[in-house]
Amino acid sequence: MWKHHIFGLTICAIIFTIAFSFVKPNVANANAYHWGFTKGKDGKPGEVGAKFETILSENGAFYRGDINKKVIYLTFDSGFENGFTENILDTLKEENVPATFFLTGHYLTSATDLVKRMIKDGHIIGNHSYGHPDMSKLSDEALVDEWHKFDNKLKELTGIKRTYYVRPPKGIFSERDLRIGNELGYTHIFWDTAFVDWHADSGVGWEYAYDELMGQLHPGALILLHTVAKHNADALPKFIQDAKKEGYEFGSLDDLVMDSLFE
Repeated sequence: MWKHHIFGLTICAIIFTIAFSFVKPNVANANAYHWGFTKGKDGKPGEVGAKFETILSENGAFYRGDINKKVIYLTFDSGFENGFTENILDTLKEENVPATFFLTGHYLTSATDLVKRMIKDGHIIGNHSYGHPDMSKLSDEALVDEWHKFDNKLKELTGIKRTYYVRPPKGIFSERDLRIGNELGYTHIFWDTAFVDWHADSGVGWEYAYDELMGQLHPGALILLHTVAKHNADALPKFIQDAKKEGYEFGSLDDLVMDSLFE
């Protein structure tokens, strides 16, 4: 069922657009924020703090799911291909697990075949901007252009009309970014489970990634992984299998957003 995400995306976008059209937004905050959180442990979620909670709640953004349900969400950031994404896709297919891949413009054009496979396998493509800039420093017009340029290239290469989920490069954002995203039908997706995993030349083994993932595992976890790391690809099968053994299910971002609308 999770493969039929396009319909759900469209419905979510329409509902969010209607909802926010009746809310008079606050004056845009020019201050930039760097996303951060304390790691969860012992099956309990970490904390992002009251300020981030309020900002995201007021702007329809997400960083985790329901902490009372053993459903978790896999998301991947992909700025360039390093030879491990195919293994990740193989694992997801074998385990029947949905994921969202937040891509850059570079990845769209340099790894088009893998992007097409992501779509064919039923995964969601997220918008990580076209050029991976600090979005908070851009003008309104340049901000929108980053998202639209990505969407236009995605449509050109795959036929997918647009994306509905966005993730700010390096986790840097402003309230203005969230507001403008809402006006355009984009939902910002952050995370509450992550670790230093983006060094392509890291020599750490799969146990490093596995221990981090299992150590932070908790209901509603929204996981961020980078596809450039071999240790992530190698740890993924055992992590998924062991999470399932502990009673966890893997949901898609469509599930997360749709469930929130009916709470």
